[in-house]
Amino acid sequence: MRHQLLALFLLFSLSFLAQEKFTLSGYVKDVKNGEALIGATISKQGTQLGTSANEYGFFSLTLPKGEHVIVINIIGYKPFTYQLALNSNVQKTFELEEEGKQLDEVEVTAEAADKNVTSVEMSVAKLDIKQINKIPALLGEVDVIRAIQLLPGVTTVGEGASGFNVRGGNVDQNLILMDEAPVYNSSHLFGFFSVFNPDAVKDVKLIKGGIPSQYGGRVSSILDIRMKEGNSKKLAVNGGIGTIFSRLSIEAPIIKDKMSFIVAGRRSYIDALVKPFVKSTSPLKGAKFYFYDLTAKLNYRINDKNTVFASGYFGRDVFGASVFGFDWGNATGTVRWNHIFSSKLFMNVTTFYSNYNYYLDFKLESQDQSFKWNSNVVNYSVKPDFTYYLNSKNTIRFGMQSLLYDFKPYDATGQFESGSKVSFKSEKRYGVENSVYFGNEHKILPRLTFEYGLRVSMYSYIGKGTAYYYRDTIANEPLPLDTTRKFANGEVIQSYVNPEPRFSMNYVINQYSSIKASYNRMAQYLQLISNTAASTPLDVYTIASNNLKPLVADQASIGYFRNFKENMFETSVELYYKYLQNQLDYVDNADLFINDKVEGQLVQGLGRAYGAEFYVKKSKGKLNGWISYTLSKTERLVRGISNDDWFFSRYDRTHCLNTSLNYDITKYWNVSANFVYLSGTPATFPNSKVQIQNYNIPYNTDGIRNNYRVTPYHRLDLGATYDFKKNDKRRYKQSLVFSVYNVYNRRNAFSIYFRTKQGEPNQTEAVRLSIIGSVVPAVTYNFKF
Repeated sequence: MRHQLLALFLLFSLSFLAQEKFTLSGYVKDVKNGEALIGATISKQGTQLGTSANEYGFFSLTLPKGEHVIVINIIGYKPFTYQLALNSNVQKTFELEEEGKQLDEVEVTAEAADKNVTSVEMSVAKLDIKQINKIPALLGEVDVIRAIQLLPGVTTVGEGASGFNVRGGNVDQNLILMDEAPVYNSSHLFGFFSVFNPDAVKDVKLIKGGIPSQYGGRVSSILDIRMKEGNSKKLAVNGGIGTIFSRLSIEAPIIKDKMSFIVAGRRSYIDALVKPFVKSTSPLKGAKFYFYDLTAKLNYRINDKNTVFASGYFGRDVFGASVFGFDWGNATGTVRWNHIFSSKLFMNVTTFYSNYNYYLDFKLESQDQSFKWNSNVVNYSVKPDFTYYLNSKNTIRFGMQSLLYDFKPYDATGQFESGSKVSFKSEKRYGVENSVYFGNEHKILPRLTFEYGLRVSMYSYIGKGTAYYYRDTIANEPLPLDTTRKFANGEVIQSYVNPEPRFSMNYVINQYSSIKASYNRMAQYLQLISNTAASTPLDVYTIASNNLKPLVADQASIGYFRNFKENMFETSVELYYKYLQNQLDYVDNADLFINDKVEGQLVQGLGRAYGAEFYVKKSKGKLNGWISYTLSKTERLVRGISNDDWFFSRYDRTHCLNTSLNYDITKYWNVSANFVYLSGTPATFPNSKVQIQNYNIPYNTDGIRNNYRVTPYHRLDLGATYDFKKNDKRRYKQSLVFSVYNVYNRRNAFSIYFRTKQGEPNQTEAVRLSIIGSVVPAVTYNFKF
C-alpha cells in the first residue's frame, strides 16, 4: 500500500510539473521613436496561443515551462521572432522596425492582417494616422473627424455642422476622448475642421457597437483618440503651411528612453488674409475670424513598473465683427499612472479635467446697447482601471470611475440705451456619476471567443440649487410649474441606478472568415438641448434630474467577416438594431434660450434605429482604400408629436455610400479620391398656407413632423501628394499636398426654407441654403525632420 501511495504522489508531482506555467510580459514599441505599438500581436509560433498589446503597448502571455518561439507582429513593421527559454517569469520590451516598403507592397493599417476576422471586436473601425493623411481633405488639411465620416454608419447633417452622427444617434451621444478626457465640441470653424492636430495623433478608434464595459456615459459610440507620447530617441519636428492655417509640432527626449515630450500647435489666419481688403467704413473692420489650439504631453518612465503621463489640450475659436462676436473652446488636462503589480496584473489610474465654455456678445455702440451671454460644462474624474491576464484564455478587466458634472446653463447681461442693465443668471447644476465594471475576454474554444461584462452606473442629481416640479398637462404643451424646493450643497435631489450588461462573441469559421454578434446596454446622464438639426457651438447641455430620466439604449448586432487573397481584401456585413428610451425632444415652439424652467419645455420619448452596413477594404498594394454602404432607418415616438406615431429622426439618412481610394503612381507621387452620396435628411415642410394682408403664412395640415426630405448630398474630392526626393544622408523630408474639394461644384442643401416670392405675393418659393457651393482648391506644404 505504501508503494502504491508513493507511486500516486510521484505521478501527481510529475503531472504538476508538466503543467507548470510562467508568464512573458512587457511592452512593444517602435525602435525609431519609442512609441507604444497599440494592438501588436504576441503569439507562440505555430499555435493559437497569443495576446495583443493594450493601449500602452503592454502585454502578458502565459505559457507552459520550456522552449518557445515567440512572434511579434503588426502590419507596417518587420515581424520579430524571439527564442524564449521560459523557466521563470520574464519581462521584456520588444522594439520593432518599420518595413522598408516596396512600391507594390504598400500597407496602410496598424493591425494584424487578419485581426478583423480573429478578434472578438465588431462594429469597430481603427484608422492609422498614416492612412488619414492620404485622404483628400478640405483646404488640404487632413482631419480625423472628416475621415471617420467616410466609414459605414457614420454621417453628418452637412457642411458647417459640428460633430458627427453614428447609427442615427445625436451628436451628443458620442463619447469623444482625447487621452481619456472627454471633448464636448470636437470642431473648429463650425465643423469644417476638428480639434485634433494630426501631427500629435497616434491612434484613432471608433466603437459603434459591442462596447466593452470599461466605457460608459454615451449611448451611440466611443471615439477613443490617443496622442503621441513624444519621441524618446531623438528630436523630431513636423509642420505644415496651408491655405488657411499652419501647424508645428516638436517632440524630443528629455532623458533618452525614459522621459520625453511633444508640443503641437495650430493657428488659422483667415483674419490676417482678409484684413488688407476690408475698408475702414466696412462693418467687418476689426473682424476676428480664427482658431488656434495647443496640445502637449509629457511621459516619464520611473522604472520598469511605473510610468506617468501628463497631457493637455487648449483651443478656441473666435468669430466676430463690430456689432457681434462669439467664441468657444475646450480645455482638458489628464494625468495617468501605469503600474505593473506583477507579470499578470496591470493598472492604469486616470484623473482628468475637462472644460467647454462659450460666449456670445452683441453691441450697438452708437446706441450704447449690448447683450452678453456665456455658459460652460466642466467635468472632473478619477478612474482606476485594472487588467488581469489570468491565463492564455482569459483576460479580465475591472475598475471604477467617479465623474462630477458641473454646469452653468447661462449667465447673461443686457444693457439698454437708458443705461439700465438686466442680468439673467441661472443656478449651477451638479451631478455625480459613479460606476463599477467588470469584463472578461474568454477563449472558450480555439474557434470560439466570448467577451462578457457588466457595468453598473449610479447617478445622483445634487444641490446646491433649486429643483422644479411640474404638473402634467395635455400632450405637446409646456408643463405648468407646480412647486419648487431648495436643496443644500451636496444634498441628493434624485438618484438613478442602471445596470449595463455587455456581451460579444466571435466564431471563427476558417482562416479567412468568422461570424460575430454583440449586445450592449448604455446609459447617458446628459443630453444636448437644441431644436436645430446641426449642433452649434452655443448649444446648451442638461443633465438627468427629477424631471428628466437618463437616456438608455439597447443595441444588438450580428455580422459576417471575410478576407480574400491572403488578407489583401477585408469585407464585412453587419446588421444592427438600437432601441432608445427617454430620448429628449421638445414641444412645438419650445423656448430653450435663457429659461430656468426649460425642463417644462422638454419631453421624452422612444427611439429606434436599424440597418445594414457593407464594407470592403483593400490594405495592400499600390491601390488601397475602402468602399462602404449603409442602408438604415432612424425614427422617434413621442407622445403628442406627429399624431402619436413614429416619425423620422432629423438624422435619418436612408442610403449612405462612401468611397475613399488612393494610388501610388511612383514613390514620389500619390493620388487619392473620395466620393460621398447621402440621402437627404428629413425636414418639416408646410403643405398648405393662408394669406393675410398679402402675407403668406405656411402651415402643416397633417401635423406630421419631418414629412419631407431635403435633396440628396453628393460630392467628389480629389487629392495628390508629391514627396520630394530625399537625400538619404539628411533627415529632412518635405511634401506638397494638392486638393480639390467639391470637384463638380455641387451646391448641396444644408437646409431649405420658404418665403414669399418677390413681386409675386400669391406665390411661395423654396430657398436652398448651401454652406459650400463651389469648388475649393488648396495646396499645403508639409515638412518633417
